[in-house]
Amino acid sequence: MTFLLGIDIGTTATKGVVLDSARGLVAEAERPAVLHADRPGWAEEEVGEWWTNVVSLSRELADGREIAAIGVSGMVPTVILHDADGRPVRRSIQQNDARAGVEIEELRGRLAGARILERTGSSITQQSVAPTLMWLQSHEPEAWARTQTVAGSYDTIVRMLTGERSIEANWALESGLFDLETHDWAPDVLDAAGLDIELLPPIRRPEEVVGVLTEAAAAETGLRAGTPVVAGSADHVGSAFAAGLVREGDLLVKLGGAGDILLTTAEPIIDGRLYLDHHLVPGLYLPNGCMATSGSFIRWFQATLAGGASLDRLDEEAAAVAPGAGGVVALPYMLGEKTPIHDPDARGAFIGLTLATERGHLFRAVLEGIAFGFRHHLDVFAELGQTPHRVRVTNGGARSRLWKQITADVIGLPLETLRSHPGSALAAAFVAGLGVGVLTSWGEIERFVEVGETIEPREHDGYERPYRTFRALYPALKEVIH
Repeated sequence: MTFLLGIDIGTTATKGVVLDSARGLVAEAERPAVLHADRPGWAEEEVGEWWTNVVSLSRELADGREIAAIGVSGMVPTVILHDADGRPVRRSIQQNDARAGVEIEELRGRLAGARILERTGSSITQQSVAPTLMWLQSHEPEAWARTQTVAGSYDTIVRMLTGERSIEANWALESGLFDLETHDWAPDVLDAAGLDIELLPPIRRPEEVVGVLTEAAAAETGLRAGTPVVAGSADHVGSAFAAGLVREGDLLVKLGGAGDILLTTAEPIIDGRLYLDHHLVPGLYLPNGCMATSGSFIRWFQATLAGGASLDRLDEEAAAVAPGAGGVVALPYMLGEKTPIHDPDARGAFIGLTLATERGHLFRAVLEGIAFGFRHHLDVFAELGQTPHRVRVTNGGARSRLWKQITADVIGLPLETLRSHPGSALAAAFVAGLGVGVLTSWGEIERFVEVGETIEPREHDGYERPYRTFRALYPALKEVIH
């Protein structure tokens, strides 16, 4: 038996698994994490809380087992500033943070004509790292003066485990600072943002061993000093891999705090409405979209408009309402929106309210609005000539039969569920195993994926009119919202 530890730094929780390379998962656990939104459009987290969770999870999950290697996955492209000693300078700035709207426009102006989309795989948007760093330079000069390294969520934990600086390849790609044509950092983008290339660590493949567990980290985590630690994985990329997306045409819908949709392709698909990632499997790609709020929209509704009612109760009320939510349509742009509209100033809305509208109508409209957002992305894929052949659904929302059924109905495709899906923590453990030679091929992931029930679409035609209304709302409201 060879044990591999996988840790995932998530928005609402830090998760961990132990993978037996022969038998599969033998232990799982998680600890909560708090998202701070001190101002409209802001999204931050405490790196110290992540580390406390990693220490606690490592001690619980190891439980006398000899861990052969460690992998870490996490949110991307979350931004963390490190000082000269590798300590976080301030809270993280999350991937769905929308504070840098002015800087986005400024950078677009500076780089006009530089073929940014073609070269980096993405436009300059809310997701881009450079505008966030420009905001920090302008608004927090004292923190910026102490900054010696910029890294992502999982890169930061890898450094705290090993003392080594690194950036995993997908953080580099999603950052907008990396040039696909030269396979290196883009000097003109760095210059336009006022960034020194020395701020950016070496780029590593996910399975590449970055370093080994330090004596200090071993003392805290209870793990063996000298244990190899690999570069790890972006959470959504790892989650797709751990869901069994290994063939061209495989699609994953993630019903998480944010809403991710990822398609496996054999060639890079570059379009300004989407993001582009490397697949974990070399030679494949993952063009994808991310809706800034999905499950977090539901949690907001539960806490703010539903008085803390249970999600089961809200599902019951929404299930009693016919498709179309009695004419109510919700825009889920509660933190601005990332793909496919890339508008940090977009806002959420309910349209179609009457005196007959009840809580069940509103909650169903929330679920339908999120599903409409996923369908919008499928329309983009179709325009680009990409058709999914197999669709799987994961994350916390996959526990809701109603949400899954609404999603299947809206997109008009069967959804394959997974009986157990530990998400990107499994992928992190898997790449750790590849890094030290315990696992020898990417295809071995199939041994650890168990497919469950398939949700067939039943009401697709009934959603055509509400979906058309959804697509018309943002263009109609954009000027007023702004």
